[in-house]
Amino acid sequence: MSERQDPDDRETDRQEKTQGAKDGARAAEEALATVGAAHPPGAPAASGAQDAEAAGSGTRAQDAEAAGSGTQTNTPASDGGGGKEHVQALSSGKGAGMDERGTTTPALRRQAALALVLLGIVIIAVAAFTTPWDVLTGGPPDPARDFTAAQIARGEAFDAATSLPSYLSLALTLIFAGVLVATPFGAKVLTWLRGPWWLRVILGTVVITAIVEALRWPLGMWFETILREYGLSTQDWAGWTADRLKSLGVETGLLCLMLLVLVALARKVRRWWIPAAAGAFAFTVAASFVYPVVFEPLFNDFTSMPQGTLRTNLLDMAARDGVPVKDVLVADASRRTTALNAYVSGFGATRRIVVYDTLLQAPQKEVELVVAHELGHAKYDDVLHGTLIGALGSAFGAILLYVIFDPLRRRTKVMSITDPRAVGALMGLMTIGGFLLGPAQNLISRHIEARADVHALDLTRDPATFIAMQKRLATTNISDLTPNAVEYVLYASHPSSPERIAMARAWARLNGVPLP
Repeated sequence: MSERQDPDDRETDRQEKTQGAKDGARAAEEALATVGAAHPPGAPAASGAQDAEAAGSGTRAQDAEAAGSGTQTNTPASDGGGGKEHVQALSSGKGAGMDERGTTTPALRRQAALALVLLGIVIIAVAAFTTPWDVLTGGPPDPARDFTAAQIARGEAFDAATSLPSYLSLALTLIFAGVLVATPFGAKVLTWLRGPWWLRVILGTVVITAIVEALRWPLGMWFETILREYGLSTQDWAGWTADRLKSLGVETGLLCLMLLVLVALARKVRRWWIPAAAGAFAFTVAASFVYPVVFEPLFNDFTSMPQGTLRTNLLDMAARDGVPVKDVLVADASRRTTALNAYVSGFGATRRIVVYDTLLQAPQKEVELVVAHELGHAKYDDVLHGTLIGALGSAFGAILLYVIFDPLRRRTKVMSITDPRAVGALMGLMTIGGFLLGPAQNLISRHIEARADVHALDLTRDPATFIAMQKRLATTNISDLTPNAVEYVLYASHPSSPERIAMARAWARLNGVPLP
């Protein structure tokens, strides 16, 4: 299940307006997605965390975050000797094959382009092989069969109210990213920075991120106000601000690390796309693995589910399903939201299933069904597969930067990718690329979520409770029960609640279970 997010937060995997209230842990996930590690298809966040249920119509892209940064001229005065090094490198023949430090020749770009095509074929093959394209579906969804006119109208009203700040934030982000890529704005903003190249990369990232956040902050407050009006947010402004700043700090720190490594490689290695692609792959895998134990605790406190019938039933169900689960954790989400949610994150030794404390107020059988959905993600290794695709996508992005950046750099008035002022253009390209990949990622995600639903039904054989649970999630999280077709195709990472209910009835007919 996913939740309605602040218009300034992303999912990398992560750029969605979800159907529940914003939650700090998910904000951390989106921060990981923003740093350029492609949001793994099938796993809602680049961190590898996998949402359990879309309590509604799925999601809408809000703001492919333009965490772009400006850049700095590469002169002896501003580079701490960098200009001298550049002259020496050219005169000595160091970096043969490059026109100047960090720039590439057509021959080198053709080599990288060939690798890019081959890697793209691999990504398509992996996505095609790991995605359940033939998952069970129901007939045409009929919201009026299971929801009252008032419930449908409330979902539509909430969606309409949040659309304006969401799309304004998205438009602002994409426009800013375009400016960073197509104009010398970033370079001009950061020309005043001084110090060694690595310091200017860091400062440039921080400065441009701060500019974007300052522009989007009022939209975030507007969105939060709407959540409060509809009863989905329980935060005060101090808590909201703290969560937002923590998320921004995680995002900026990881982004600085990525860009420092990228620029350092470009300064030292002629075919820097090779180590950059390998590093991007490794970074995405590592981030997904450590996310549950490093980043989630920054936003939520987690406790083991108390001893009792529910805990016993959940662990027994996991054992019956053949999924090793050492513990089921409860997140203190109620200090932020009234929305219901659960998710699985990490893989291997860090894999865990988390339920919101708000979900524990639901009937026990419904909680068990939600966890059965999570077990489906774990059983089919959805997080691991999503991480693999995301890691391959990150490597693809690194090679693509090598291929396209040199032709684009002239618009931004930077010398090469090694110029710290190029950071702005790099971040703008990451933002635009992430936004363009969103529809394909969400298409894969919808199929994976549908398979987890079928798994929950196979495990519990209780379509009546499944439908009751979907109705509770949709009404509590104020889902849009009649999503716009275009928005659904482009932005929905989960099937809508009426679609999931229709699938449950199709499952009942197929398995000879009385129709609920």
